[in-house]
Amino acid sequence: MANAETVDGNEAAVPKKKGGAKMYAGIIVLALLGVGGYLYSRAQHAQPTAAAGAPKAPELFLPLDPAFVVNFQDQDATRYLQVGVTVMTHDPAAVQAMKESDPVIRNALVMLFSSQTYAGLSDIAGKKKLQAEALDAVRKIVADKTGKPDVDALYFTSFVMQ
Repeated sequence: MANAETVDGNEAAVPKKKGGAKMYAGIIVLALLGVGGYLYSRAQHAQPTAAAGAPKAPELFLPLDPAFVVNFQDQDATRYLQVGVTVMTHDPAAVQAMKESDPVIRNALVMLFSSQTYAGLSDIAGKKKLQAEALDAVRKIVADKTGKPDVDALYFTSFVMQ
């Protein structure tokens, strides 16, 4: 009589479990899918950088100090405007051009700021319009100096009307 459980010395034979290989294969497949998904997502995030070409240069900020102080007419009285301005570019040549053209830039901005009205600057839309006009003025001066308008932004760092 053959018995499935034979005794060999002191140990009894343990019956084999079914499906163990399938469980390990499932774990391996899940691990491979996880690694594949991770690599795919990294490749998707890397594509825009590779397509964009060379990385952009760091932002360079140039404060136009001292702050601009101008007076302008209102219907009732003479008013004053004090504006702190900082420009931003990614091109060191543009920074140098702005430094060399500081009197020209300051003159253009003084003329622009002094031509404003109190009513025109009282709301955010008027300030944004003035900011865009100031940026255009600085870009024009830099373009005349370098051949390209490499000024990316102009920020008002302070804005006081009295």
